[in-house]
Amino acid sequence: MDITWHGYSCFRITERGHTSVVTDPYQPARELANWRLKGDLVTVSHEGAARHAAAIRDQKYVIAAPGEYEVGELFVTGIALHQHEPETDNARKNVAYHFEYPNGLNVLHLGVLHQVPDQSIFEGLDQVNALLLPVEDALVAGDKLPDLISVIEPNYVAPMQPFGLSEAEFAAAVESFRKAVGASDVEVSDALRITPANLSEQTQVVQLRANFTPG
Repeated sequence: MDITWHGYSCFRITERGHTSVVTDPYQPARELANWRLKGDLVTVSHEGAARHAAAIRDQKYVIAAPGEYEVGELFVTGIALHQHEPETDNARKNVAYHFEYPNGLNVLHLGVLHQVPDQSIFEGLDQVNALLLPVEDALVAGDKLPDLISVIEPNYVAPMQPFGLSEAEFAAAVESFRKAVGASDVEVSDALRITPANLSEQTQVVQLRANFTPG
């Protein structure tokens, strides 16, 4: 399985011979056309990504709501992580997605977190091999993310950059996160490649380089 990052909460997940996934496309259609970003399934965690889903090449399915889905041989669980705002009685939408491939590998994409979710939401999940997690100092504060990591127990964590966070702020947030979860270092890579045979026993933090190159 290969996971590449295309900025913010947009990732491409591919497994040879199986359904490919693009999460949260965020660029206008013209830019996505230049990227030539393609996938069988597009998932949408928040409203901002919904209007760009149709621009992904070869897409056959779009999922934008909580629930359980089967797309080919891929099993997808959409998990509601909305945040209710009592002052306005509105909800800030966020849907996390758990992708289970038939070879036993699975990925959890947490979308655009507005708050650290209750740990009990994830207790029933199978082993998470790759956790795609928005990281910023506001979420690290109070040791909430380390507690969440201890519940999910992923083999790998790939931080994503929240909207509105500068490159410098994101770099500082990743370093703060690394220290908070007790990771010895952060591996920097163009892609996260995992197989059933190479899973790390200890959670590793892998910072992916954002891939904006067409093709």
